[in-house]
Amino acid sequence: MQKTMRCKKQTTTVLLLVLFSVFTFSPAFSAASKEEIAILNKTSKAFSSVVKDVTPAVVHVEVEKTVGARDYNFQNHEFFNNPFFERFFGPEFRRQNPQQQPRQRKQRGQGSGFIISKEGYILTNYHVVADADEIQVTLSDNTKIDAELIGSDPQSDVALIKITNGKDLPVIPLGDSDALEVGEWVIAIGNPFGLDQTVTVGVVSAKGRSRVGINEYENFIQTDAAINPGNSGGPLLNIYGEVVGINSALFSRTGGYMGIGFAIPINMVKAINDQLQQHGKVTRGWLGVAIQDVDEKLARSFGLEKARGILVSEVQDGSPAAKSGVEQGDVIVELNGVELANVNELRNRIALIVPKTEATLTVVRNGKEKTIDVVIGEQPSDFGRIAQTPGSGAEKFLERFGMSFQELTPELAEQLGYEDEKGILIGDVEPGGVAASAGLQPGQLIQEVNRQRVTSIDELKTILEEEGNTPNRMLLRVKSGRFSQYVVLVAE
Repeated sequence: MQKTMRCKKQTTTVLLLVLFSVFTFSPAFSAASKEEIAILNKTSKAFSSVVKDVTPAVVHVEVEKTVGARDYNFQNHEFFNNPFFERFFGPEFRRQNPQQQPRQRKQRGQGSGFIISKEGYILTNYHVVADADEIQVTLSDNTKIDAELIGSDPQSDVALIKITNGKDLPVIPLGDSDALEVGEWVIAIGNPFGLDQTVTVGVVSAKGRSRVGINEYENFIQTDAAINPGNSGGPLLNIYGEVVGINSALFSRTGGYMGIGFAIPINMVKAINDQLQQHGKVTRGWLGVAIQDVDEKLARSFGLEKARGILVSEVQDGSPAAKSGVEQGDVIVELNGVELANVNELRNRIALIVPKTEATLTVVRNGKEKTIDVVIGEQPSDFGRIAQTPGSGAEKFLERFGMSFQELTPELAEQLGYEDEKGILIGDVEPGGVAASAGLQPGQLIQEVNRQRVTSIDELKTILEEEGNTPNRMLLRVKSGRFSQYVVLVAE
């Protein structure tokens, strides 16, 4: 036995000597390598320092809400109304609870948040605290404190809560998400799956992610820093320990982390937070135009050198845009000196402007840039699109574009909601044809063809005859419901 123990000690000694010689004399650990490792060690310590400074201001948010649950009413079932059951269970069996009321139960949820003021204001996600009867916040020292909802904005998924009787609480500074660049290091802190103060590190994978389908107003920061259920509402930090986003959602086919997470940019949140603190709700700006992205086809049609800006396909009567002189066919390229990338960016920026504030638009009209000052209005309560209604097809022509047209009669105008409009209706749309590929559908109203107003099929024929009757390309202004947009058709 003693011999065996001595052998083990000798083996351990040999291993230690080998490891010592490797780390001391191996070329892999030369002086240069040691310097690089020292730099890496400093980077690691920097992350640790940031986390140590900010974690006291990251909180665990727990909510309780009441939800209704209707149980199956056995007493109303014919089977249980049989007198056979009354013989065994008594006459009260069928008489009790004749109309059973919905029962209610308590449901618990959790997420994350971060403190932004010493008085206890906390930012989190709307979906974390939505419909909550009770909100409780757990601080980093495990102290549990009740909180109240100050205000929320479901359209952006932002909510503001406040700790009851908060005083001298730790605070995380807010950074500048516009200055954030793709490839920069970021740190996510939160409580995934209820595991408090979990830290993950990654980079900014992309900026300006929209059309993700999560919120109505989207401009997400995409990151590969791990974000899991329970991280919602927690901060996304830059290397200076400043909040650059609110962790909001993850893309996953399994429900767990798959390398794609989304955070709401803090610059968007700042404007929302100011309104929530002052008014408890968000009032959005409104321009009053129907808009669409400019692709290469539309750029050529409107005399642009390249595809850029946002095309105004319609200006609503009496809107701020109409009062300021914005015209249908204008291409908006800048808002307050900031170049615009797409429809969502213009929509988000206008929505965050406080109503009655003056803004400056730079537009391209007939190939020339023009500056227009506009006073932003307040977004109407019924803001949005009206669903389109399909119609029937009639006269068949323009087969090369895969669709037909029909006259807009008073009856059809009333049926489709075009009583005060002029144009011709799209009848049939051939599946897989040019029109179908462009998204055109039966029942939509054609108001312009190649920048010319059209009110009848005869007028359409005249326009086509002037262009040789067999055009390979058409620019249409199409109305669907309340708004219109431009569509370019190119025959194969």
